Parts: sequence; structure tokens; C-alpha cells
Amino acid sequence: MNYHYIKYCFTSWLLIVGLLIATSASAQRISQADSKELERKEDTLTKLSGKMVFSESAADRFRSDSLFTRTFVRALKIKNAFYYPFDSLNISKLYAPDSTFRIFTWQLKKDEYVYLQKGAIQMNTPDGSLKLFPLFDYSMFTPKPLDSVRSRNNWIGAIYYRIIAKEYNGKKYYTLLGFDDFSVSSNRKWMEVLHFNERGEPVFGGAMVSFKEDSVKRPVQARFNIEYKKEAKTFFNYDPEKDLIVFDHLISETNEPERKSTYIPDGDFEAFKWQNGQWVHVPRLEFDMKLKDGQFPQESTILDDAGNANEQRLEEASRKTMEREKGVQPATTAPPKKSASPRKKQ
Repeated sequence: MNYHYIKYCFTSWLLIVGLLIATSASAQRISQADSKELERKEDTLTKLSGKMVFSESAADRFRSDSLFTRTFVRALKIKNAFYYPFDSLNISKLYAPDSTFRIFTWQLKKDEYVYLQKGAIQMNTPDGSLKLFPLFDYSMFTPKPLDSVRSRNNWIGAIYYRIIAKEYNGKKYYTLLGFDDFSVSSNRKWMEVLHFNERGEPVFGGAMVSFKEDSVKRPVQARFNIEYKKEAKTFFNYDPEKDLIVFDHLISETNEPERKSTYIPDGDFEAFKWQNGQWVHVPRLEFDMKLKDGQFPQESTILDDAGNANEQRLEEASRKTMEREKGVQPATTAPPKKSASPRKKQ
């Protein structure tokens, strides 16, 4: 087995153990009575989050989402709830590496054409009170999602599975990697940089993504994404050993570069490196050995039934719900290629 891979796994394991110890110590700040109340609310929230993701009925999904949101806010209002992990919920939960905030994200399926991303940022307050920033997905109303700085009110929605902390000129930046069940025929993965302004409010994007080292120059972007065929499995994650965000190089399998739903990995990798307050594109990344998707330990958008991270769970759940609505037995393998369909977002 590759030495660097073993080292990567060991480093990731140490990080996870450290986070668990820190979470356990912090949980002591929650009183026994409040802890029991949070446990009771988590039981309710677990059932509701399951229904809003897996229910066959759109009406039931929307009703469960509404109840989940109200119940979740009430739970977060309990003193020091920031330290309660809510491990059993069918949503993504990420703590910032410096524990200044955590971010929750999930998605709501309206029908086979429309997915709505939902989210909220909970700040770590000195007195344990709730300071919450709800996130409102504005991406379906945005023709150019790559070229603008955004607030929580016009957020480009995604289900986040990784957060990377960086600093430049004394300012902290948090890079979020996320998944978007974009359309019937394609998915997207996003790289989004978050910081907080002088008023302590979240700001998404900025002049953060540079292509200055590419042979073909491109303008600086506020954020970055890849879009690819629904059935394709793509790698898009952070390698802490190399301090790079690594992702698959994609090509059209049908030689139709204008159709993102035909894009699949070709075995090569690209990357972004942090340089002077920007993520600078690396057009081609060389490894000692080629790594297939799944060989890097990956954080997940959602937990499986055993409580293990599983990035594909959200994609599979969405597909199975779609198949049930059509009266089709859920497939155990990847479904056949679908024809191009109306997209959720433009």
C-alpha cells in the first residue's frame, strides 16, 4: 500500500479523534437537564429529517421540512446547544476548524426537476445563546453564479461535506466543498469561500479563484464548480498532506463539450493551491501513482444508518425517491443514462 496514503489515513484518524475529544469536553458545558431536552428534540428531528429526505410524497417532504426547521431552531435556542452534535440527523453538519461556527445544510426535493438547498450557520457565542444565520438558496434565479459576492440572502446552495480554514493578511477564510443535485441529468460540486465581514455577517465568494497560471487565461471567479454526468463518480476534496484541493479532470464522453451531462473523469487530476489569499488553479496534477475515486478518505454530506460518513448517500436517496415516484423498483446499480431534461438552475 502506498506510504503517503497510509500517512494520509493516519493523519485523518488523528484529526477525527481530536475532534471527538474536543466535542466530548465541550459537551460538559450543557447542563444535564438541557442535555436531556436536546436528546428528546433530536429524536423528533431524526424522524422528521428522515421523512424530508426519503418520503415518497412531495407534500410530506415539505411538511416534514417545515416542522423540522421550526423544531431545530427551538433546539438550537437551548443554552450551549452549539456543543450538541445532533449526530443522528439526515443533514450535513460541519464545525469550523477553529470552532467559531458550524454550518448545517440539506436539500429538499420538490420533484424530479427541482431540488431546493437549505442551510444555516450557527455561531459559537460566549454566553451560549443562539446566533443563527439562515441561508436562502437563490441559485435558480441566478444566470451567472460564478461572478458575484453573495450574502446569506442570495446564497448558491450546496450540501457541504468539507471545510478548510485559511488565513491571509490577518483575515480568516473558510473554504466549503459541497454537492448539488443539480438536474435530472447532471450533478455539480462546488468550491465556495466564506468569510465574515466587520459586522460579523457571512459573506460568500469574492476574488478568490484565480487561473493566472493557466496557459489559457480566464477571469478571476467568485467561486468554482464542476458539472458532470449524473451516473459518474467524481473526486473533489482536500488533500491536507499536499495542501491542495484536488478534483477530477472531466471530458465529454460523447465529444459534446457544450453538454455538461456528458462529462466524466478521464483519469487525470486538477487542483487548487492557496496562494496570497486566492485559490490558484493547477491545470494538471502529477501523483506518484494514480488514485481512483474512493482511495482518499472522504468526508460526507450525510451519515448512513451505521453513523458512518457516506458521500454517495444523498445522491442515492434522491435517485431512489425519484424512482419510487415513477413506480420503478430502486436500482442497486447506477441507472442508465437519462436524456437531457429541464434544469433546476440556469
